[in-house]
Amino acid sequence: MSALTRRAFTASAPLALAAFARPGVAQPARTRPLVIAHRGASGERPEHTLLAYQRAIDQGADYIEPDLVMTRDGVLVARHENEISGTTDVADRADFAGRRTERLIDGVKVAGWFTEDFTLAELKTLKARERLPDLRPASAAFDGQAAIPTFQEVVDLAKAESRRTGRTIGTYPEMKHPTYFEARGLPMGASLAAALRDNGLDRPDAPVFVQCFEPKPLRAFRARSQAPTVMLVGAGTLSDGMLAELAEFADGLGPELKLVLDVNAPGLAATGLIARAQAAGMKVHPWTVRSENSFLPAALRQGEDPAGHGDSAALLRALYGAGADGVFTDFPELAVKVRQEMFGA
Repeated sequence: MSALTRRAFTASAPLALAAFARPGVAQPARTRPLVIAHRGASGERPEHTLLAYQRAIDQGADYIEPDLVMTRDGVLVARHENEISGTTDVADRADFAGRRTERLIDGVKVAGWFTEDFTLAELKTLKARERLPDLRPASAAFDGQAAIPTFQEVVDLAKAESRRTGRTIGTYPEMKHPTYFEARGLPMGASLAAALRDNGLDRPDAPVFVQCFEPKPLRAFRARSQAPTVMLVGAGTLSDGMLAELAEFADGLGPELKLVLDVNAPGLAATGLIARAQAAGMKVHPWTVRSENSFLPAALRQGEDPAGHGDSAALLRALYGAGADGVFTDFPELAVKVRQEMFGA
């Protein structure tokens, strides 16, 4: 692995947040893991809204995570998917009924309304809603109260709240379907790199991580920007050779929980992936801790109600204990509480 292309992580001691060090700089002992608010405090507020991001910040999250898609006029906005019928009121809008269509997204046929068919001004007339109202009725109570935010609005919020709270609050954008958008004349990687430059975040020590499931766009982004990068993985076996290859263009690894913990084993035993990825020079941020029974391993569920909350604190303890450098969670308040119990203030 080339030492010139790998950027190691270190930690800012006063804030206990991830910063980055150039090769050759001595690395400190492991500090407390990051709490990454997955789509904001998405267990309590409609995901990818300023309501959810603000809630996460108020609960002590270190990073807020906007998934990014693009508008017809080339603006980066925060939505988990470019199809928005499940997270906005677009299906109720008679004036947009004619925009419903079908698209092939990464090999899968999807029907609905797509951000790339709307200008930013049009999207801003829509209202966000809870994606999982049956599981999260308390969050659904906030339906209709927030608009779709732009990436710039998310960055502005993080900066303003950093000033207000006196602690660094980072952003953790994910490029969603970048190859698809590129084919439609909407270059997501170049747009994101430009946005980071404009906001003073195009540097290895910036409070930002750029993540993606697609290796080719992430590698291309790395050539455009000095911002830290994270490769997302959801399945398969990662050999040491594969980890070394990923570390050529990714500063971190974002694996699904089941890749780092045996969720069916007593005590949620670690698989060893965290240690191996760290040995390859990457930080490890597993995803995603959710509290509802329907998302938890059988041994951690409490009661029969799928929407009831089980023992997700045990999952957090297992991840922290396994050496995770950060954890994605829909419930950052609990992740902060468990971290404080294990690592102190």
